[in-house]
Amino acid sequence: MWAIVPVKRLAEAKQRLSALLSTEQRAALGLAMLEDVLAALSGVAALDGILLVSPDPRAHALGRRYGARILAEAENHGLNPAVQRAAALLQAEGVAQILVLHGDLPLVTEQEISRLIAAHRLTPALTPALTIAPDAQGRGTNAMICSPPDLVDFHYGPDSVRAHCAAAEQAGVVPTLLRAEGLGFDIDEVGDLLALTAHPATTCTRKWLSGQPLAAMQAACTQEKAGVS
Repeated sequence: MWAIVPVKRLAEAKQRLSALLSTEQRAALGLAMLEDVLAALSGVAALDGILLVSPDPRAHALGRRYGARILAEAENHGLNPAVQRAAALLQAEGVAQILVLHGDLPLVTEQEISRLIAAHRLTPALTPALTIAPDAQGRGTNAMICSPPDLVDFHYGPDSVRAHCAAAEQAGVVPTLLRAEGLGFDIDEVGDLLALTAHPATTCTRKWLSGQPLAAMQAACTQEKAGVS
């Protein structure tokens, strides 16, 4: 099994945080989260390798530090085409199972990933299977294991869990869903950053946040909840 980690150009990441964080701050946040994901993946014995697909040279450099193989994109062509390209490449090389894991999961752990893989492998070898770890709301697909890699087309976007499950069922496969704190916690809104500041984790992202202005985050979160732009 190989892991695929798609990462967009860092300067374009986390646009919903642009009222609070500068372009460089958002890029630094993206790198910190990516490092947390790569660190977790690098400790998973069940993985044969990590394929990082991204147009961003900084993401490439960080990936190489963790022994990842790099699939460089010329531009951001969208998440689904990027994952599709990576999956097709690995399948052409004989890879039978892929784990697609987003790069913005600052609390993900080696143990959670290993548990997700173990759940997937309860299905007999060579039998088509799909296992999903959803986000905290149960709508987004934060991690997904496919065997074979082309079992379904990728449908990342709004309500992707529902779309991926429907695609699996059309292929005659009953999908498995597994929830875990770290796999379910991604950073999209200011409130997510505040929640992470209260978490006892000592991850790269948590350390990066410790140097950021908490009062500004709290004010931005209050405005967000009040619907003030």
